[in-house]
Amino acid sequence: MAEQIQQNTGYNDGSIVTLEWYEHIRRRSGMYIGRLGNGDRQGDGIYVLLKEVIDNSVDEFSMGFGKRIDITIEDNTVTVRDFGRGIPLGKVVDATSKLNTGGKFDTASFQKSVGMNGVGTKAVNAMSSDFWVESFRDGQGSFAHYSRGILLDSGLRETTEKNGTIIRFTPDEQMFEGYSFHMDIVETMVKNYSYLKKGLTLVLNGVPYKSENGLLDLVTENMAETPLYPLIHIECEDIEIVLTHGNSYGENISSFVNGQNTRDGGTHLAAYREAIAKTFKDFFKKDYKPEDVRQGVVGAIAIQIQEPIFEGQTKTKLGSTYMWETQVKNPDGSTATDRGPTIRSFINDFVSKNLDNYLHMHMDIVPTIEKKIKDSQAEREEIAGIQKKTRERNKKANVYNRKLRDCRIHFNDKPLKNKEDEREKTSIFITEGDSASGTITKVRNANTQAVFSLRGKPINCYKESRKKVAENEELNLLVSALGVEEDLDDLRYNNIIVATDADDDGMHIRMLVLTFFMKYYPDLIRRGHVHILQTPLFRVHNKKETRYCYSIDEKETAVKKLKTGVEITRFKGLGEISSHEFVDFIGENMRLDPVKLADEESISEIMEFYMGDNTGERQLFIMENLRSEEELEDVNI
Repeated sequence: MAEQIQQNTGYNDGSIVTLEWYEHIRRRSGMYIGRLGNGDRQGDGIYVLLKEVIDNSVDEFSMGFGKRIDITIEDNTVTVRDFGRGIPLGKVVDATSKLNTGGKFDTASFQKSVGMNGVGTKAVNAMSSDFWVESFRDGQGSFAHYSRGILLDSGLRETTEKNGTIIRFTPDEQMFEGYSFHMDIVETMVKNYSYLKKGLTLVLNGVPYKSENGLLDLVTENMAETPLYPLIHIECEDIEIVLTHGNSYGENISSFVNGQNTRDGGTHLAAYREAIAKTFKDFFKKDYKPEDVRQGVVGAIAIQIQEPIFEGQTKTKLGSTYMWETQVKNPDGSTATDRGPTIRSFINDFVSKNLDNYLHMHMDIVPTIEKKIKDSQAEREEIAGIQKKTRERNKKANVYNRKLRDCRIHFNDKPLKNKEDEREKTSIFITEGDSASGTITKVRNANTQAVFSLRGKPINCYKESRKKVAENEELNLLVSALGVEEDLDDLRYNNIIVATDADDDGMHIRMLVLTFFMKYYPDLIRRGHVHILQTPLFRVHNKKETRYCYSIDEKETAVKKLKTGVEITRFKGLGEISSHEFVDFIGENMRLDPVKLADEESISEIMEFYMGDNTGERQLFIMENLRSEEELEDVNI
């Protein structure tokens, strides 16, 4: 019986494959750099490669070696030159081509670095069509040249170069199809390094970046609104914070660990948010709710810890619990774990002591802060009352059940944070109209995907008061469905997906929904929960194959590939796509455009441009950027 199973499955000795290190990285790139992408988004792989190389140079500076890093990007080739100690000459090949090999396992050499896993530079090497590394030490140079991880040449030579390391790489077009570096994304990355490493100069394509005031410069330069009081800036060894309040909704707090921008937060950001609320409550000796204290907060936190543990190779979320955690040998030869203070207690102690002292020394700002907290409290309580009445009215009318088709995972109605592992894939589609809602409901994964159906166009939140928005039935029910009436941490779905038709009405509804989130729940966007569903514009097929295309360029490519007997269908609405087709578009291959807000972007300016009274300016923008219906339907290629 066992032999029969083996023959049927084809699983035998020949099925066991050993990959070269570079083959594994290229085949399983997501394990090492997250998504691939083409450079259009901040988290795309080419920026992870760039960051891995710069991180090594920054770590040299952090250990006291080299005050300048030169970065050049030209024709998609990156060159990074630092003036640190240089890789030990006999280990240049090992350090760039052997996994789990590196100097950062030795905490005496790199005490508070970002890259601790001996993987980063190897991933850059494996995913580059051309990779060159050379180390300079005391008049000697050691170089290695690779292509897609395969060593082409290496050796030693004399040099007059100053000590340090140079790495030059070209991301592989086979991995990053049609990619290019967007210099605004690179510039933001370089600026962040300069803010977090005072005294370090980074030169990007000849332009120097250097910060004298650290995080204070970062928050000041990125503030998109006038703060209610001067920025509070406190720092000491291993921690630096900046804090103020504005009039916008939500919180806007940047976080960093060892110079790494932790866009997805982690234990340090959670501790800082907790410490802000607790310190203000204790100072005013009033039991203010945390959400009222933090409403409108703008700030940043940066900490330095030993051997940080990040969630994922891209290091955008800190998972460490302690400031340090190492194994030590006891006199009897046994080992024990030596732990420092928890990150939570370290940050709480620092903030509660130093922020309290600051407030007592700057009593002139105290009334402004308390007024902001009281105003937030009063508004929250008023809105909560209105929302409760609206929900009760709708419950009696059974409106809620008609609008939300929930997923099975929420049968016990617990918030997302209580079952994060189980609910990571949960989504809610926000649709408009019976046709689109019905199609998605029919083909969705009912275990993890919910559907919320809008009736017509929501109100323009930008032009209305918070009270009137709270009284709006559609948006009130949406907030209730999401579960965020009181706390964003109670969000019931990891992905909020706006799914509207690709026509004028659909685009308008999309803008109205996004305006609602941007104005009143911007943290849902900042935390990466809000997305736009991409649906195909065309179906291109012949008798042998069918391809779904999301742009004119994809359509043209499909027509050329399929060649003869081609038929093209133009989809104008979600309801036009049949159920058996639509299942592919909201499954594993679902295409989502994340809605993003950079820290420096002004929400009020964005909403004023797209939803305000500047009709003429907006019309001009649309005319310059909009594809006409004739262009989309011109299928005679």
